[in-house]
Amino acid sequence: MTERKPDFADLLMLESVDRDIFRGLCHDGAPMRAFGGQVAAQAQVAAGRTVEPDRRMHSLHGYFLRPGRTDAPIVYLVERIRDGRSFTTRRVSAVQDGETIFSMSASFQRPRDADETHQREAPDVPEPETLRRWWGPIDEAPEYRPFLLIDIRSTTGVPGRAATPPIAAAPGPADGMPRQNVWVRVDQVLPDDPLLHVCALTYLSDLTLASTANLPYMALPGRLDIVSLDHAMWFHRPFRADDWLLFAQDSPSADSGRGLSRGMFFTRDGLLVASAIQEVGLFRR
Repeated sequence: MTERKPDFADLLMLESVDRDIFRGLCHDGAPMRAFGGQVAAQAQVAAGRTVEPDRRMHSLHGYFLRPGRTDAPIVYLVERIRDGRSFTTRRVSAVQDGETIFSMSASFQRPRDADETHQREAPDVPEPETLRRWWGPIDEAPEYRPFLLIDIRSTTGVPGRAATPPIAAAPGPADGMPRQNVWVRVDQVLPDDPLLHVCALTYLSDLTLASTANLPYMALPGRLDIVSLDHAMWFHRPFRADDWLLFAQDSPSADSGRGLSRGMFFTRDGLLVASAIQEVGLFRR
């Protein structure tokens, strides 16, 4: 029998334990360490399950407090901070073995029309069909196979790996900032659930954002461990995470063992749909 290809939605599936209490499992992002993007996305799912369906998540602010494990469930505890006429606020604590490993605040809004609208122009980059796919077969590390559900194509090389010329030398303003641009999408059709697409984008954002701060230091001797410290996202306009999105990233600062990365997601039509900022710890071994 052929093994069923997993659905991306399965990665965000949670069990309802009690009112405002949910439980899930995460796959590896590093050996025996839960992938932070999945933890954050599952926390979003937990928050969204306690909110009226006419509200759309527009922002999240999360802190990675301890590494999560992949061999034990994670319990998500939701606090109902506020239910207003236009905005709803939730706080989520992800707990494993009695300790909080991730804390997140999320805000939801009832959609409304507005006359005020502007956005940054999307960068001019090659189309995704002209670029090499990042993921190949993952035979040596089967625990990473969930990542095969994601299609990533870099306009400047393979994100987070050595390239010729170096990715850090990607064209851009001479302002000293490392940059990388990648096209990303979930490589299967997702259900028409706005919350699922928002959570999927958080998962996608954690795949390359941290490596942007590391680009100038890849040639230095020794091993550099990258640990996510916090993660924030803003969702500006509706989108689908199973359509191609251009993730334009840069890193304006690194100091004191911390690196800051930021990125913007654009549709193929140039519409800015979301923004992300992440600070990571850079630890040389």
